Amino acid sequence: MKKIVLIEDDSDLFGLLKYNLEKEGFAFAGSQTGKGAIELCRRERPDLVILDIMLPDSDGLDICKGLRNHSELAHVPILFLTAKVSETDRILGLELGANDYIVKPFFIRELIARIKNQFRSQTVPVRTVRAGALELDRASCRVLRHGSEIALTATEFRLLDFLMSRPGVVYSREQLLDAVWGHDRAVTDRTVDVYILRLRQKIEPDPTNPGLIRAVRGFGYSFNENAVEPVSNTSLTA
Repeated sequence: MKKIVLIEDDSDLFGLLKYNLEKEGFAFAGSQTGKGAIELCRRERPDLVILDIMLPDSDGLDICKGLRNHSELAHVPILFLTAKVSETDRILGLELGANDYIVKPFFIRELIARIKNQFRSQTVPVRTVRAGALELDRASCRVLRHGSEIALTATEFRLLDFLMSRPGVVYSREQLLDAVWGHDRAVTDRTVDVYILRLRQKIEPDPTNPGLIRAVRGFGYSFNENAVEPVSNTSLTA
């Protein structure tokens, strides 16, 4: 059963959509505020997110960016449901990573059809990412080096997965905190440095001269794009 998370502040519309989505056989979770939306999605692990842009306490565009920068949620289709009708608004929403953009008012049957179309067009999520002797398997949450499993905490795994999935892209400490720890957090920028050090000690052939996780002075961290090999959907071998 596919699960849908709805973020919509209009109580009547929220109830109407909940009724119709459940009637169509979808599992449902939702919130009428934007605060905590990313944590809600992280907890519920939805197959699709329906997101209003103009929320009373948040900007749906910022939530969309947060989801796209989150290692566990970046692949989830996002469907904007909004009263913002201009071409500029549509283009901005799609450029930020939304998969579809529906303007209010709308027909429920059209919304359901677009949701189903997203599920039909979904590809199988990539399971394994490799960088030399290092292999990361998202399905089993395991990391191997030279065939031997490396013991990582859940946070270390999420941080490594996020960086390995976006080789060559430099992320600031703040961006990494948002993507890995989430917006509702009680940690500081220094936390990122501590976790990067721990990861290097576990995955780098020479932690004193790291070649996988690079520090970019004045900006943040990046995973070496030259080390990452083509991804696959095959499982790791112990």
